[in-house]
This record gives sequence, structure tokens and C-alpha cells, in this order.
Amino acid sequence: MSAGKHLIAFAITAIAIAGVAPAYAQTDAAASAAAAPPTKKAVRMQNHQLEIKVRHALTATKHLDSSGIVILARGGEVTLLGEAPDASQLTVAQNVASKVAGVTGVTNNMHVSEPGN
Repeated sequence: MSAGKHLIAFAITAIAIAGVAPAYAQTDAAASAAAAPPTKKAVRMQNHQLEIKVRHALTATKHLDSSGIVILARGGEVTLLGEAPDASQLTVAQNVASKVAGVTGVTNNMHVSEPGN
């Protein structure tokens, strides 16, 4: 092989290596950024979005009065607070909330409202 061919082969190899090295560096940086814990603001936003999803599911459920239900979400765990007109709605609300995507557990702290209150 002539010296010119060696030089061309060397140049192509050097360019190929130079083009690949930065790609690996970017991938490692992206991976370390993805592994970083979420900020407090991001966690609050995720909790709020889950509360909105649960609220939407409850209001879309026929024969469920969700107007007295307060929803709190913390890391996938949802707590239902407030009151419902009868005991069957307590169970319906808990079942609906548990089926929402992102919900890992539901604590039902609701109670039946007493007539006249």
C-alpha cells in the first residue's frame, strides 16, 4: 500500500473516531441528568397533575357527587377527604381514583354527610 493510501486511511479513521467520541460524551451527560432527582417544583407539578387526573375521573363518573371531595396526591399516593351523600359513593370514589393512571394507592378519609348539615 502506498504512503498516500495509508494517509487517507488514517485520516478517515481519525475523522470517524473524532465524530463518535462527542456522541458518547453527550449520551453520558444526558444519562446523568436523567438520573438526577426531580426538583421540588417538578414534584409539586407531578402531584398537581395527578390531582387533576383524579378530579377529572371523579367528575366524569355518573351518579357520583364529587363536589364535596378534596383530593391530595403525594408521589402517587392519593388521599380523598370530604363528604359524600351516602356510603356507596365513598366506595365508588375510592374505586374510580384507584384506576387512574399514576395512582399507586388510595386512602379514603371521606365520611357520609349527615342530613341537615
